[in-house]
Amino acid sequence: MTPAAAAALHGAEVIVGYKTYLDLVADFLTNKEVIASEMMKEVERCRKSLEMAESGKTVALVSGGDPGIYAMAGLVYQMAKELDCSCTIEVIPGIAAVNGCAAVLGAPLMHDFAAVSLSDLLTPWPLIEKRLIAAAMADFVTAIYNPRSKKRTQQIVRAKEIFLEHRLPSTPVGIVTAATRDHEKAVVTTLENMLEEEITMQSTVIVGNTTTYVWKGKMITPRGYADKYDLS
Repeated sequence: MTPAAAAALHGAEVIVGYKTYLDLVADFLTNKEVIASEMMKEVERCRKSLEMAESGKTVALVSGGDPGIYAMAGLVYQMAKELDCSCTIEVIPGIAAVNGCAAVLGAPLMHDFAAVSLSDLLTPWPLIEKRLIAAAMADFVTAIYNPRSKKRTQQIVRAKEIFLEHRLPSTPVGIVTAATRDHEKAVVTTLENMLEEEITMQSTVIVGNTTTYVWKGKMITPRGYADKYDLS
């Protein structure tokens, strides 16, 4: 959590969020009006937040990671537009999963990278597959969000197939689950063997590009300094 996010929670009269996320910020909930809801209730959370903000209250709507990356900021703005809201909206930057996981793995994002979510709840799978193909062809380091759920198990298998069409089987792959939380787990493996590791909805999978290598268990994607400078 960034200091700005902590300050926003301290200054809020009302805190709204997905129950699991609110449990992670329990220390900030004392003497606050708290509105918790279950997964898949994003629209309801945004609507309630906007209604309370319009009534004059200072509201903090909690997201996981960064609210502007696969999170609530876009929906808040979309609904505010539809409802013609006049309240002030401020997006407080956070630490996105891709940042937290990259730090755990070493330096895999030192060059151009893409982020693709495999969740097809809001995006059709053919479009997701098209984006995976484009990222693989363009040699982007690729961070894969929402890689596997209990019901959605084949998308990560297809993602592996796509990358194997453009990368060596030995390409480094990092898998981080629950980054920065108490039960954090990280593993560095290869594209060929990645599906042998545990991958869940709390995991982020980072597939290296053709230059990514592993040193002392860490993924490193060179940016090109060695081509211009003597690093020895």
